[in-house]
Parts: sequence; C-alpha cells; structure tokens
Amino acid sequence: MKGLFWILALFGLAVVAALGARFNDGYLLLIVPPWRAEVSLNLFIIALLGLFLAFYAALRLLVVTFGLPGRVREYRARRQRDQAGMVFQDAVRLLFEGRFGQAMKKAAEAHGNGTAPGLSALIAARAAQRMREPEKQQYWLEHAKTDDPRTEAATLMLDAEMANEERRFADALAALDRLQGKQGRHIAALRLELRARQGSGDWDGVLRLVRQLAKRDALPAEVVAEVRTQAHLANIARCSKDAAQLTAYLRALPEAERGRRIALAAAKALVAVGADGEAQKLIEAVLDGADNDDWSSELAAIYGRLTGGESTARIARAETWLRRHPDDAVLLMALGRMCQRQRLWGKAQSYLEASLAVAPSQEAHLELARLLDQLDRGDEANQHYRASAQLDAR
Repeated sequence: MKGLFWILALFGLAVVAALGARFNDGYLLLIVPPWRAEVSLNLFIIALLGLFLAFYAALRLLVVTFGLPGRVREYRARRQRDQAGMVFQDAVRLLFEGRFGQAMKKAAEAHGNGTAPGLSALIAARAAQRMREPEKQQYWLEHAKTDDPRTEAATLMLDAEMANEERRFADALAALDRLQGKQGRHIAALRLELRARQGSGDWDGVLRLVRQLAKRDALPAEVVAEVRTQAHLANIARCSKDAAQLTAYLRALPEAERGRRIALAAAKALVAVGADGEAQKLIEAVLDGADNDDWSSELAAIYGRLTGGESTARIARAETWLRRHPDDAVLLMALGRMCQRQRLWGKAQSYLEASLAVAPSQEAHLELARLLDQLDRGDEANQHYRASAQLDAR
C-alpha cells in the first residue's frame, strides 16, 4: 500500500512538472564576453538538476571509495566475531556431548579469541576435570576468576561442585562460604552444601540444611525423609556411648522425624547403654500409635527383652498390641519371654506355642525348650531342642 502511494505521488509530480513546463515561456540569457547564450528556463532547470545529481553521485562515490578500507576492516572483525562465537558454541556442545578433549581445545581457542573469556575458562575447567587433569583444571579456574569479574559466582559454584565430585568436601564448603559472602545462598548452592556436609559427616548441618530445603519444596519428600533419617542414625551412633547425651538427643528429636528406622536404632542404643527405661518409653510411644504400615516387629522383640521396671504393665501393654496384630510371631514370642520372667508358666507356654504356630523359628523353639526344662518336662524340651537344631541346619 505504501509503495502504491509513492507511485501515485511520482505520477502526480510528473504531471505538475509537465504542465508547469508547458506554460513556462521564460528564458535565461547568459553573457560571458565575448559569448552570449540564450537558453530556455525549463532546460536550465533540468540541466541544473542533472548537474546536482551528478555532483551528489560523484561525492557519494568518493565517500564509498575512501571508506572502503574501514568497511573491509569492520567486515573482517565481524566475521572473526562470528567465527569466534561458533567456536564457543562448539565448545559448549562438545562438553555436553561428553567429548571433553575437543571441548577443552575449543574453549581454549574461544578464550584466546576473547570470546566470553570467563565462561570459556569455566568450560575448559569442567572439561579438564572430566579428563582428570587437575593442573589444567586449576589453571582454567584461575583464569575464570581473573578474566571476567561477572563469572565469579559461577566459578565458585563450579569449584564447589567439582570438589564434591572429587570428595574434597572441605574445599567445597570453603568455596560455598565465599559465595555466601558475595551473593548469599540460593537453592542450588544449598544442595551443594548439603552434599558437602553429608560427605564431611556434619550431620547437624545436614539436618539444618534439609529442613531449609524442605520448607522451599526444593527436594522430593522421599529424599528429605531419607536424608533426615541418615542424619539422625549417624547422630544416634555418635551418641551411643554416652547414655545422658543419647537420651538428651532423643528427647529433643521432633515427633515428625521419629521414623521406624530411627526408633529401632535408638532403642538398640538405649538398651546397649543400660537405659531400659528410656527404651521402654520410646518403644511404647512408637508402637502405641503404629498402624499396619508403621508396625515394627523388631521393636516388639526388643520390648520383650527389657528388664527392670513394672513387668506386669509391660505385658498388659504388649497384649493390647496383640489385639491389633494377632498374627505377629515376634510379638507372641516377646510376650512369652515376658511371661516366663514373671513365672507365668501357662501364659508363657501358650504364647510361645502360638508364635511357633504362626511362624516356626529357632529362637522360639529354644525359648519353649528352656521353659519346659524349668517345668521338668525334659522329653518335650528335647523335642524343641531338636527342632531348633534342625532349623539351624537349614
């Protein structure tokens, strides 16, 4: 539409010029002694316009001619930049393809051309690390730090990530501390720190970080639960030689973080240091509210071995669990043990025989054999001793 407008305008201008020339009878008299020239005013105007156009064309030709070297230089520089950009893109592509030797070569070439020197150095450092060339890796990391201040944070992140992969967890934490001093912490940095603290055995730090990441929905719930469980198990193992320290740690443990595995490890540790009373409270708190998915027969077995305290109350508590889990052979055997210690011979025998009926085990046969020995029923006891030996032979 715009082109059509200009065509119509030119046609209109031509018509106006033709009409003006038709009615213009003027002439121009030029006198340059001894010459005298008389020309039509229309011809003079046309000649003057042609002369102007010729002058303009000559001037443009001179400008283009004298500016040619500069344009050639600009073209060459632009072409070099384009080629350097292609080299940088090749370096990135080769790095992701896993062709680390070629990626480092292309990154070094891009760095030499001045194309994103900081990023080129980072690519070369990562490629060198993948090729297990620590000297070149360090060389390029130093270049990344000094060649472009804008890549400092990226350099520290890459340094921490590579340190984690090489199990240099102290170096990773140092790099992340420097990053925090400059730009604070973001989710990716927190994940790297979590890995570093796991590797260095700082389980209190792991718990702090995993709680932060859980609040930000930065980790799947399954991962949060597993990492948290590992941290608590490690801390329980660390405290397992000191009853007071272990008890204090377990009392401070949030209710939401007391999973079955943690409760089992805690109960074993408490029994090992002679804190049977604390173990009883812990097991009862876990099993009282346990459904079928959270039920732990191993905790019930530990509960059956506890000594001291009110044994009758423990038997009554275990019998309430039995109503919800009547086919748990381990719980039945635990009840048999507790009744045996209280000299409730008939109940003990009944529970042990019920345990064997649900799932025959060497341990239940031995418990029942000992009970029958105490009751002077040697023949029956020998039968269970033999049954236990046969199960052991299998």
